[in-house]
Amino acid sequence: MKLSIIFLSIAGVAAFSPAKPAFTARDSAIASSTVEAPNMNRAQTKAPVFDEVCETTGVTLTRFMTEVAMLNPELKELTTLFGAIDTACKAIANLVKRSQLPASETLGYEGNINIQGEDQKKLDVITNDVLKRALRFTGKLGVLASEEEDAPVDLMGEADTKELIIDESERYVAVFDPLDGSSNVDAGIPTGTIIGIYEHDESCDVDPNCVGDECTEQEAQCLANTLQPGTNLVASAYCLYSSSTFFVLTLGNGVYMFTLDEQLGEFVLSKPNVKIPEESAIISFNEANLDKWDAPMKETVLKWRNGEGKSGKRFSSRYIGSMVGDVHRTLLYGGVFGYPGDTKNPNGKLRLLYEGAPMSFIMEQAGGIATTGTERVMEIVPEIVHQRVPVVMGSKNDIQEIIDAYAAWEK
Repeated sequence: MKLSIIFLSIAGVAAFSPAKPAFTARDSAIASSTVEAPNMNRAQTKAPVFDEVCETTGVTLTRFMTEVAMLNPELKELTTLFGAIDTACKAIANLVKRSQLPASETLGYEGNINIQGEDQKKLDVITNDVLKRALRFTGKLGVLASEEEDAPVDLMGEADTKELIIDESERYVAVFDPLDGSSNVDAGIPTGTIIGIYEHDESCDVDPNCVGDECTEQEAQCLANTLQPGTNLVASAYCLYSSSTFFVLTLGNGVYMFTLDEQLGEFVLSKPNVKIPEESAIISFNEANLDKWDAPMKETVLKWRNGEGKSGKRFSSRYIGSMVGDVHRTLLYGGVFGYPGDTKNPNGKLRLLYEGAPMSFIMEQAGGIATTGTERVMEIVPEIVHQRVPVVMGSKNDIQEIIDAYAAWEK
């Protein structure tokens, strides 16, 4: 997988022509949410209320973000940022759809190995470049440095690096996995894009006239500023490329699901207040690794499979092997998704900064829980950009059963 980390400032908010409202106050997150908000390091945002219905166009993502900016002026720059992400997801959806055509230039491997030691597919590189360029043109960008290079590189340099773009004024930090589950593309299995947005609250100025170790020290400080816990997230989103193209978003006050209307060319709000069921009977793990898991995880899953858990239900398995696809289904139907640590990979395989934390933010805002088994994923401060972390997330009551099992085991 490819990671890009981008510091950006927005030159200005684009002008939009709002569509007619599509959802009533009864459907809005503010009106219907009674679940106490998870602890975050920033104030809860205000969610828009749509008091009219338009059966033709509904509420587009563009209109939704415009309403958010009106209610939360401090977030107005996100309108432009998510406009770019919206466009990038549509472009990636088309690339994925066409990837298996004989004439497609996205078939096969690039011939490079990324920092995770994984073979890069051409589609990984192309989708990374799509997102990088989309975010680049949202505003002014100063210096670009790569996680894989010792010194800054030109903005128009190689597309297969992990980008760190720094500007001198107000900015956000965007972290993303451009094509989660790309190894599944050839089989037509769902894939997705994961995005996390942080505020950049520390000075990150790289002097263009610096030389040698002086530059390296400044770059290291900027990179360190990206290593924030999930509780600092301003927004998280994912795009799912499947039977439909979905865009799921949280700004810290509920979860909103949009579906791409290909006739309109717009993401339209289809589920304004996604809430995961508090318990279910579905598990989504790679159970081939079960014998290598920690005892609490192994024993809890075995109890669920035998109908001996707290709910008394016999759980069934549903596992795609693509985090975005598995989490999307878990959000809608309930259950537990996880990639726990094992004897081979004690820290699991999912990356904290741009997979674990953003998806945990969405899960918690939908009323679920995300944990390593012993601690809240959102509260872990990354030590390195590509840090891995065990992740188990899903329905509140089911995840609490895992947390209780680990607590008893530690005693």
